[in-house]
Amino acid sequence: MTLAKSQDQEGRLPPGVPTPPAPAGAPDAGAGPAPGRRVRPNLFRTSAFRMVAAFMGLFALSGILLIGFIYWTTIRVIDRQSDATIDAEIVGLVEQYRNGLLAGLVQSIRDRTDGSRRSGNIYLLVAADGHALAGNLRDWPDVAPDDEGWLEFRIENLRNPELGPSLARARAFRLTGDYRLLVGRDLTERRQFQRIILWSLLSSLGVIVVLGLAGGLLVSRNLLHRLEAINRTSADILYGNLDRRVPLRGSGDEFDRLAENLNLMLRQIEQLMTGMREVTDNVAHDLRSPLNRLRNRLELMLMQRGPDDEARQELEQSIGEVDALLGTFNALLSIAQAEAGAGRTARAPIDLGDLARDAADLYQPLAEEKGLQFAQHYAAGQIVQGDRHLLSQAVANLLDNAIKYTPAGGRVTIAVVAGAAAPRLIIADTGPGIPPAERERALQRFVRLEGSRSSPGSGLGLSLAAAVAKLHRARLVLEDNGPGLRVVIDFPAY
Repeated sequence: MTLAKSQDQEGRLPPGVPTPPAPAGAPDAGAGPAPGRRVRPNLFRTSAFRMVAAFMGLFALSGILLIGFIYWTTIRVIDRQSDATIDAEIVGLVEQYRNGLLAGLVQSIRDRTDGSRRSGNIYLLVAADGHALAGNLRDWPDVAPDDEGWLEFRIENLRNPELGPSLARARAFRLTGDYRLLVGRDLTERRQFQRIILWSLLSSLGVIVVLGLAGGLLVSRNLLHRLEAINRTSADILYGNLDRRVPLRGSGDEFDRLAENLNLMLRQIEQLMTGMREVTDNVAHDLRSPLNRLRNRLELMLMQRGPDDEARQELEQSIGEVDALLGTFNALLSIAQAEAGAGRTARAPIDLGDLARDAADLYQPLAEEKGLQFAQHYAAGQIVQGDRHLLSQAVANLLDNAIKYTPAGGRVTIAVVAGAAAPRLIIADTGPGIPPAERERALQRFVRLEGSRSSPGSGLGLSLAAAVAKLHRARLVLEDNGPGLRVVIDFPAY
């Protein structure tokens, strides 16, 4: 037999030891959620936040449509008032022309365009030859009127020429005598007012959206906090702490009613589980005692037989079968204890490398006897929190399976390495392995695959290891070793 041992402070595997892939995807059977670590959900990926975001999107769209309608309505009202003012000016000037003829109209326009009165109104009176008689424009605008007779053109800013050209809107009217009258208004103020309205509306929308989003986030966080309390309780119960209950706030809301119903359900489940566990434990204890007495009687009978007695072989076989039954009962009790969280109160820091080395030393003679290569690798300083007795039993079961199903000349490897965030235990062999479709079922109790039915055993070794891993919030994965089986246990960070 070839025995290989190595130490590596950095946790690298020695040559010949396959490197397991980092765990990904959904937890495997017996593992539970992510390796023992309570992952805080990302607020921005929760259903509550998506609901708030959808509501805010709909609210923002509604606000934009409302603001657009208000803006469009306001501008139309302003435009109509401005146009109505221009039409009223034209009616008044035409009336003055009729009453005071041309001189009265010219004087009225000059009074309205006096330099001390910068009202923003536009006036221009021209004769038939195009000569300007009165007004604050030099020339008639060179633009064509629209279907309603309105002209829009650019002029020098009447209020503040330093601001540059501005847009004007006017209407032309032909007087008797082939005179033409242009009355309009500088749109600078109106454009500024439009910008003020638009900016005010958009600012209001922004404030409403920000306040709404902040309120939505606050509601989401409160909702997420209540749900996270339920998730934490569920996770604790999943790992065997059946006496945990969902906390109540006393508000009497739907979450409190949900918590009350969940607590009633959990209380009933705990009572049923406790009853089943007590029955199982009592049956196991009650049967183990007579089996021990039967074994003792068989050993006494065996001691009374001579070496050539024909009944000696039958007695030895009977003792072996009784030992197998006792081993099955002991394994069932260990699994029940692990699933019930019996080792939770006995947890302490454990050097995983030392624990694996001790288990390997016990199985080294068995591997030598079978002619197997037995490779060992233990990275230093890999500390886990757990129950040493249960972890030792789980490692021993995995080593026993690896040695049992590996043919002579094969290789068994036990390694403790530094995982991505926490220690990792690897036990690999070059035996027949387990098909991917059967790996989840192989972790159940009393399951024996077709290739292992001829070997002694009860089908509880992997079940016990899975139960112990679950108790320690570790992730147990069955992988292909190419050839053979590789068992990887990822422990939570300590």
